[in-house]
Amino acid sequence: MAEPGSREPETPACSPTVATAMASKQLFHALVSAQWVAEALRAPPATQPLRLLDASWYLAKLGRDAHREFEERHIPGAAFFDIDQCSDRTSPYDHMLPSAAQFSEYVGRLGVGTATHVVVYDASDQGLYAAPRVWWMFRVFGHRTVSLLDGGLRNWLRQGLPLSSGKSRPEPAEFHAVLDPAYIKTYEDIKENIESRCFQVVDARAAGRFRGTEPEPRDGVLNAYLHGAHSFIKWKIRINTQLACCQGIEPGHIPGTINIPFTDFLTEDGLEKSPEEIRRLFQDKKVDLSLPLVATCGSGVTACHVALGAYLCGKPDVPIYDGSWVEWYMRAQPEDIISEGRGKTH
Repeated sequence: MAEPGSREPETPACSPTVATAMASKQLFHALVSAQWVAEALRAPPATQPLRLLDASWYLAKLGRDAHREFEERHIPGAAFFDIDQCSDRTSPYDHMLPSAAQFSEYVGRLGVGTATHVVVYDASDQGLYAAPRVWWMFRVFGHRTVSLLDGGLRNWLRQGLPLSSGKSRPEPAEFHAVLDPAYIKTYEDIKENIESRCFQVVDARAAGRFRGTEPEPRDGVLNAYLHGAHSFIKWKIRINTQLACCQGIEPGHIPGTINIPFTDFLTEDGLEKSPEEIRRLFQDKKVDLSLPLVATCGSGVTACHVALGAYLCGKPDVPIYDGSWVEWYMRAQPEDIISEGRGKTH
């Protein structure tokens, strides 16, 4: 059985690229089908090892325990990837990227080696929700042989394919991560871009949250603030940021951003739309894939659907604003919070 992909060409990180002119076959396959995975699991061991990772993650308000659900049912041979555990635990913001050393140690314990073909999925109702975040993380840390299971566990179940239960006990492997900063944008980058317009910014949250008419799905981030209070002192973040944290996060958006909800990239069956459909989606929103593009969302998870969609259209160089709306709201001045609702008053 042929491996689904080939070597990905390098492209510049900041200047306009010719990525949209590249044929999709030049990129390592971002999506693999449930049937492909099922056949790979039945086939004799390949020269390139395969590792499935369940990256399920849910907002607290849904009341779902992703780890418990994994132990109840998962794709045979999968290991559980916890995006909160594999993160910078000193940050006051949700699941920010860990260091390269932390990532190497974490994924190595999950059985991922330097030569491993990683396939990521999750068990969300949408088909894929958090898995693209982990796909992006591997790419940030220099691992290009990573794919997503199209349609996630939802599609796997629909096809009646085998399941396993219980804890996973992968054999540890050696992984060497090297951070590529070109895939990451910071608060300072986004703030400077308001004036410079060096890159387009797409926000993947639902339209109501983007406009400021529907609440953010968090009860505030006071716990995160308390967990990372020393980081605030170290970073000398303003006192009004601390107050905003305690009062909760209001909806709205960064000036100049474009809204494409992450669900717009998915079909009703939870599969990824075709590159042609995604290209039209970007065009309809006046996003030029020949120019630099950055993705954001609430906390850096669904933004990765934008990066995935652009990748499928031949543009592999989309960074994520890792802190996303939570960091922006906590640190930005009120005039840089665009909202039809309450906005920010302090």
